[in-house]
Amino acid sequence: MSTSIRCLIVDDEPPAIRLLENYVDKVSFLELTGTTTKALEALQRIENGDVDLVFLDIQMPDLSGIQLSKIVKDKVQIIFTTAYPQFALEGYALNAVDYLLKPFDFERFYQSILKVKQKDTLPTNSIATKEYLFVKTDGKNNYEKVYITDILYVEGLKNYIAIHLPNKQIITYSTLKHIENALPPAIFTKIHKSYFVAIPHIQKTDSFHVYIQNKPLPIGEKYRKHFFEQINKKKL
Repeated sequence: MSTSIRCLIVDDEPPAIRLLENYVDKVSFLELTGTTTKALEALQRIENGDVDLVFLDIQMPDLSGIQLSKIVKDKVQIIFTTAYPQFALEGYALNAVDYLLKPFDFERFYQSILKVKQKDTLPTNSIATKEYLFVKTDGKNNYEKVYITDILYVEGLKNYIAIHLPNKQIITYSTLKHIENALPPAIFTKIHKSYFVAIPHIQKTDSFHVYIQNKPLPIGEKYRKHFFEQINKKKL
């Protein structure tokens, strides 16, 4: 990829395009190559090799963003922009860089851009892609593959972390701060100084706990407001 990241905005809503144009214009290393309201036109531009990064809406006429992503595969990097949180897991399974849930502010947008620009953001003791992690276990070269969508929550244990999966946990020498860079923020949220949880795996909440596989996890006072703001965005 060149010094400037060539990007394309694909959205069928003009106000959404204008917002992204404004955000892109504020970032010196982004070069806007064009915008389109048609996924088929975007496909042609990608096939021509003129694009490095696509800001891609999911709900599009003729061809959805998910379908387009499956067609282009690894030819470009993709940041999904959508008002529908239910597509987040599928988006990350397709190796999207990030998943921006509308409405999003410039700070959240810039966090996504840094994921594209910065390559040295992997947690200590892990090798990560956008779909899974290889987590170091016992031994010099022992790693275990962990799919992002299988992670229920991550627990901090002083100089170690425990990655909780449906049927087991993996403990590795690392910190929550390190693994945070590999966890998609549209899916994972910090509820306590010692816990990151996967929102799709939450069964229920009360004022002080979230429940995952019937296990209560504490919500810290510092994180309560932000957590329930996220939950309210996804309620019926």
